[in-house]
Amino acid sequence: MKYLSTRGGMVPQPFSDILLEGLATDGGLAIAQHYPQVSAETLEQWRGLSYDQLAFEILSLFIDDIPTEDLRALTQAAYNPDLYVGDAMVPVKPLQGQMALLGLSQGPTLAFKDMAMQFLGQVFEYVLEKRDSRINILGATSGDTGSAAEYALRGKSRVNVFMLSPNGRMSAFQRAQMYSLQDENIHNIAVNGVFDDCQDIVKQLGSDLDFKQSMQLGAVNSINWARIAAQVVYYFWGWLRATQTSDQKVSFTVPSGNFGNILAGHIARQMGLPIQRLVLATNENNVLEEFFRTGIYRPRSSENTYETSSPSMDISRASNFERFIFDLVGRDSEQLNALWQQLADQGYFDLSHLLPKFEEQYGFVAGQSSHADRLQTIAQTYKDTGVLIDPHTADGVKVAAEYLQEGVPMLVLETALPAKFSETIEAAIGQPAPVPAHLQHLNDLPQQVVVMDADAAQIRAYMEQHV
Repeated sequence: MKYLSTRGGMVPQPFSDILLEGLATDGGLAIAQHYPQVSAETLEQWRGLSYDQLAFEILSLFIDDIPTEDLRALTQAAYNPDLYVGDAMVPVKPLQGQMALLGLSQGPTLAFKDMAMQFLGQVFEYVLEKRDSRINILGATSGDTGSAAEYALRGKSRVNVFMLSPNGRMSAFQRAQMYSLQDENIHNIAVNGVFDDCQDIVKQLGSDLDFKQSMQLGAVNSINWARIAAQVVYYFWGWLRATQTSDQKVSFTVPSGNFGNILAGHIARQMGLPIQRLVLATNENNVLEEFFRTGIYRPRSSENTYETSSPSMDISRASNFERFIFDLVGRDSEQLNALWQQLADQGYFDLSHLLPKFEEQYGFVAGQSSHADRLQTIAQTYKDTGVLIDPHTADGVKVAAEYLQEGVPMLVLETALPAKFSETIEAAIGQPAPVPAHLQHLNDLPQQVVVMDADAAQIRAYMEQHV
């Protein structure tokens, strides 16, 4: 298995090379040359596997330059049940009727990002050891990626982490999770701006080939293919638990900000997993919902990106969207480059002529949710089922209800535990969200963060001073 760039300017590379690269050398995103196919017979054989065993089977389809037993050891370490709270890995939690939650928030930072980031931490360390090398990670977070990455990479001797976050735009719990880490290899930088400003700086510095080479720059955001590949696993896991037969279809609803989580579902569907619909749920920052409804992609400026009560989705320029558009236009890099040039020149592109393909060929539909919807959904779900959900998951549950189909189970991807967004939970149900015992004093810990303007030159200088 080799990897291409969406922009067509990279010689095909093996997994371990693109793992350490972040952005491709031509500014594009790495993507598999082809999607491996999984037969109905293989799906049936996988029904009895543990999560780490299933992860090994799926990741081995994408990774063939790491010896089999080494990869098996990496997946066992990443998905050791002792690292996750609860009695079962990634449980399916029934709500009402055909709707259930796919429980992804039981990792070290209580968010779905742990499911991929724990593997990323293991495979980074493995490849760097093999190459006797070091790497400096530059990332951007709207809330959960940062803490998941830092917890997976803290104390790693060959890795420094520089994590940009939008100053004042994450929940207090999210800030405390990240900023309370005191490890020497962890550097938190709060940027005066929104998440898109942070992400733009990551892309700008990642596209500077001299800086990238001199700093041995890598990425943990979902621009890193390993993140996406690891997220594919839980779509197969959820489907295996929601079905009885190999031809039964399941729909998935995914709260979406940067498009990585639902892109993994798209890849699983392309691999042959019987997915009926991929339901994309946005908050008020509904650029992606608008695209799947109209075919027009028109990202918004930082000033026009709303601050909402589901802050991890306060994103207007989804970096992973490029990988889907690459597939949508028939993997034609020339056409993709033209679209991105038009985006730079005119601020939008129009693929409305392809609108029928969105659902017919790829299963995509979309909806949006508001603050009032979130509060109502949290309260109603808690009243009806006793299950407390976080605001992002509430966006998913609200939109999922609009796309239920008779006889088709609907799995909503849980994004985080409610404890991370207690103010919104209290507004919805009149009491704060319960906090796991081991995190009840998190806010009392000293915090370490540097506040900087949204200026790539300043970030560059800070990184050069702290490696």
